Amino acid sequence: MSVNGVTGATSAYETYQTSQSAAAKEAEAQNTDTSSKAEDKGVVYEPSKEEAAASTTKKTYTQNTDLVAKLKADQESRLQQLQSIVEQLLTKQGQTYNSANGIWSILAGGNLQVDAATQAQAQKDIAEDGYWGVKQTSDRIIDFATALTGGDPDKIEEMREAFKKGYKQAEKTWGGELPEISKQTYDAVMQKFDKLAEEAGLTTNTDND
Repeated sequence: MSVNGVTGATSAYETYQTSQSAAAKEAEAQNTDTSSKAEDKGVVYEPSKEEAAASTTKKTYTQNTDLVAKLKADQESRLQQLQSIVEQLLTKQGQTYNSANGIWSILAGGNLQVDAATQAQAQKDIAEDGYWGVKQTSDRIIDFATALTGGDPDKIEEMREAFKKGYKQAEKTWGGELPEISKQTYDAVMQKFDKLAEEAGLTTNTDND
């Protein structure tokens, strides 16, 4: 091989190295520029499709009007039940009271005499510990009220109002004021409602009218 050939090959190789070195430097510069831009922008978080969908979907709540209406109707039914129970109990108590005093009547206007056996039994029934006495009758009213509400203390005042309405209805059925024993029963029931409210930590309703 001639000296010129060697020299030419060497020159070509040097030219190749020079071009490769220039290309490498240019590539390095581009990478450095790209990295610098990425650092300037910071990391960009790309949410998943599920997260993106969840962020754009808002929960909506619709009132169940049928359930609300059913609950209101159920509550009204319970109040009416207690009113009816109170009316029946106090009317029966009044009848028993009259029988104990020798008078048989469904309404206050009645004036029929009862036989001795009926009168004696009625006197036992309205005694302090009798079935139609103040204690047992008031206890039954409170028991009915508690059963109808499932023992919910928040319903105490509603039951109290239902009792008052039942008492007034019993007076209408009776035809006037109920006998003294029924008035005493009224007071006893109100006191027991007060006790229930106190035990539940509620404000006591002292209005007994």
